[in-house]
Amino acid sequence: MTTFDKREEAFEQKFAHDEELLFKATARRNKLLGLWAAEKMGLADDKAADYAKSVIEADLSEGGDADVIAKLEADLAAAGVPQSEHQIRRTMDEFMASAIAQVKAAR
Repeated sequence: MTTFDKREEAFEQKFAHDEELLFKATARRNKLLGLWAAEKMGLADDKAADYAKSVIEADLSEGGDADVIAKLEADLAAAGVPQSEHQIRRTMDEFMASAIAQVKAAR
């Protein structure tokens, strides 16, 4: 194996590792976001955990964050706790930073 092949393999491994980290962090962020929204809607315990799972599942339907934001906006508005897209995105960014730290710490 040449040096070039070794470098290529190393880059591929790093890319795969980074993508795995991003996937886990996004799922963790969505769980935290779901728990945040559940608290705002007055859900507790099992209902809050179930709602957090539904937010994680919502993210799997499309690429990007639009599906999660749409779900949260609709659910919060239906519960009488409307939040702007800006507020949801800001909270999402805060939770993403926390989720990345948590995933890295778990390794």
